[in-house]
Amino acid sequence: MLKYVRNELFVEKVAVSNLAKKYNTPLYIYSQDKLEANFNAYKTGFKGVDSIICYAMKANSNYAILKLLAKLGAGADIVSGGELYRALKAGINPRKIVYSGVGKTSKEIEFALKSDILMFNIESFEELEQINKIAGKLKKKARISFRVNPNVDAHTHKYITTGKEGNKFGIRYEDAFDIYVKASKMKNIEIVGVDSHIGSQILDVTPFKLAAKKISALIDKLESNGMKIKYIDIGGGLGIKYAAADKPQKPIDLRKMVMSVYSKYKDKTIIVEPGRAIVGDAGILVGEVLYRKTSGPKNFIITNLAMNDLIRPALYESYHSVIPVKKSSKKQQVADVVGPVCESGDFIAKDRTLPIFEQGEFIVAECAGAYGRAMASQYNSRPRGAEVLVKGSKVKVIRKAETIEDLMSKEIK
Repeated sequence: MLKYVRNELFVEKVAVSNLAKKYNTPLYIYSQDKLEANFNAYKTGFKGVDSIICYAMKANSNYAILKLLAKLGAGADIVSGGELYRALKAGINPRKIVYSGVGKTSKEIEFALKSDILMFNIESFEELEQINKIAGKLKKKARISFRVNPNVDAHTHKYITTGKEGNKFGIRYEDAFDIYVKASKMKNIEIVGVDSHIGSQILDVTPFKLAAKKISALIDKLESNGMKIKYIDIGGGLGIKYAAADKPQKPIDLRKMVMSVYSKYKDKTIIVEPGRAIVGDAGILVGEVLYRKTSGPKNFIITNLAMNDLIRPALYESYHSVIPVKKSSKKQQVADVVGPVCESGDFIAKDRTLPIFEQGEFIVAECAGAYGRAMASQYNSRPRGAEVLVKGSKVKVIRKAETIEDLMSKEIK
């Protein structure tokens, strides 16, 4: 996807500097080839397994990206009514949509039932009661699974660990059987699956096997008590290479790990929910160096990339590689890459060995395709940048940059 040609950075066959000049910065650039390759790695990795690849939309819900993935056969893992709306508009088959999340509203549940989605991943008993009530009002049966918390440590950052006891997500493993029994007695509920999701940016697939063993034991107990399970949702969470030391495993490694447990089930469909692993390393964020300064022992590269363009470093001190758009043999220095927002947590990178950039130079934060534009805000009244999709030498604007006027477009004057 990214390569230097005569010291000039290219995305596929397009020079990044040309895009930055034409569309201004901050600018999100995605490679269509990389998006397709990442999704196809899941299709290949799970070839021969009855499976549905449900893209986790929270990573990046741009319409053009969703439409591309829909054409490739993707389903969707959604966590809001807005994501359901986007998924349907992009052409994703509703019978390939699973609805996760701890806080589904009544309106969202009704929308999903009317849309005939594949199933709800339920995360509390009160949510189960609400879905049963709304399904009854609509004279429908709600297809459901429970998100079961297997209490497995995914060895990732505490903010993106979701499968341990004490997380807000899911049903305690010890409580799962009893709540399935209660659900089986509700007349507007159809039990179809079991779901687990242990975390994100997971670089070792071993925890997936540990979770699978516990979920398998639960499935066997459920089925021996008359409940038929059609779908096993293993969640997502495979990591990508943010730093040189990261060694992410592949979808085929995930398949081998979970199917070493689940291969005995010939009548069940495996659901996989990759998000970051599809879009993360398919996107970059381009900015411009505004100023340089030194404060005591610290060097700062002040850019127009801020925490509201890429919040991950501020949110949980995540690592994004920072590279120049034009390579040179300049001297290097250790510096922090920071933005213009009035927060000490406004940084893209800390203590990095980088070229001594000139004012006006373009700079790139890599692996910004996931949780970049999707989590962007207008904090400090900063308009959000454009998004473009590159395919070979072709460039398509998939979201226009906001203007100053856009900041107040929905406000009552």
